[in-house]
Amino acid sequence: MSLVDLDAVSLSKKIASREVSSSQVVKTYIDQLKSINPTLNCLVEDRFDKALEEAKLADYTLATKKAEGRLFGVPISVKECFHVEGMYTTGGLSYRTTHREKQDAHVVKRLKDEGAIILGKSNTPQLCFCQETDNKHYGRTNNPWDITRTAGGSSGGEASLIAAGGAAVGIGSDIGGSIRIPAHFNGVIGFKSGNRQVSHEGTFPFVHIREQERMLGIGAISKSVRDARLINQIISDERSETSSLDEFKLVFPTPHHRIPINRETFQLLSSIRDTFTEEIDTEQNNPPFFNEAALLWQQIMSIDGGASLAKLMSEDGSAVPIAEYMKEKFFKTSSVHSYLSWALIGAKLFKPNRKQTDNIIMMITRGEDLIQEYLDRRILVLPVYHTPAPLHGELYQEIFSIRRTFLNYMPYVAYANVWGLPSLVVPIGTSKEEGLPIGVQLVSRNGNEEALFQMGEKLEEKFGGYRRCDAFDQHLNEEAEAELV
Repeated sequence: MSLVDLDAVSLSKKIASREVSSSQVVKTYIDQLKSINPTLNCLVEDRFDKALEEAKLADYTLATKKAEGRLFGVPISVKECFHVEGMYTTGGLSYRTTHREKQDAHVVKRLKDEGAIILGKSNTPQLCFCQETDNKHYGRTNNPWDITRTAGGSSGGEASLIAAGGAAVGIGSDIGGSIRIPAHFNGVIGFKSGNRQVSHEGTFPFVHIREQERMLGIGAISKSVRDARLINQIISDERSETSSLDEFKLVFPTPHHRIPINRETFQLLSSIRDTFTEEIDTEQNNPPFFNEAALLWQQIMSIDGGASLAKLMSEDGSAVPIAEYMKEKFFKTSSVHSYLSWALIGAKLFKPNRKQTDNIIMMITRGEDLIQEYLDRRILVLPVYHTPAPLHGELYQEIFSIRRTFLNYMPYVAYANVWGLPSLVVPIGTSKEEGLPIGVQLVSRNGNEEALFQMGEKLEEKFGGYRRCDAFDQHLNEEAEAELV
């Protein structure tokens, strides 16, 4: 097995035992990134030279004493929104390339303290405000399973990179499916932490609105569930409860004509239920406030009418979303992608009034204890999106349509955000016709993270989990052969 197929836990063991050197591992991953990135555009800023220096230092250290740190000498990548000392944090906006960050984000510091070596930063949509990864500064990221299809967003660059073996493990953030949708589309593991379990200090844009902050989760995009568990142990401020899956019940969603999922996704969910029905109690039901989740998510994301993000579109804060949208749509002259400006126009249109905002806060206060109690010993087994990865642009049209079709397509991912719940995505199969990955998400209350990881490992064992995208390897080989000819 190639080094680029191995997860972070495996690599850390091999490095610690001196089976391989950190320099060898880091160089292998740098070569892999150089090979895949021209086609995928997943990595937008590298620190290859510094990474190689750090790897040599790790090897020197290991020659004189025992490795210290759970990620000692292991190459990782991080989403562009996290500050890394000496690197840019642009949010996909060109005006933010005038200075480099002077200190690491909270989670980056914790990962470095465990010995991780950062290879670079991965692409996002502008201001991380879209489920498709495209921006005017760095361009569009492609899905390695089919480059005509979306990698998802806003952690799409990270998921594409991990799917193609560009790092041992990566870090993303999720306020509206931003880890889980890319994990599902690219066939990787994705974990969203729960409400305020992981600090978002040192991220851009920083979430100041309390109701939005509780929806934000940070976690691993990885090749294995055990890596997702390890990363969460490193970056989380809380410790998961130790519990046995024997105490839990798996809850599957009740089909609803308004919330579609395609036949293959439905069949895979059914096969999970059939596989574990004798081992773990199951039921078919929708959790409390499930039907309200998508609308609540949209209202919370629009709570200030998008004003705080609109101020960040330009250096002087003067850019107006409708003007930028028209400039880009008709003349292609805006520095702001039409995805962002249109989304911010929608946020202003759908901004809740004072009474609606009060009702949102009341509903969250009323529902929080009820949902925590309901999920005390339950794990929700939900689809992520109604299909595998769509063609570029189609996902955006579904979620950001003025016809509010997000009400049909967002409930499954919105639920974990609105209620600040931890959620784990695991690949469980591929579509028959296109061969595209299909994932499932496991959701429970804060404190039940270990139960999610245990169930995720069972899914890996039974359904296969992550495998590096061999279709993309074939694509690269065909390109190389064509160049020779």
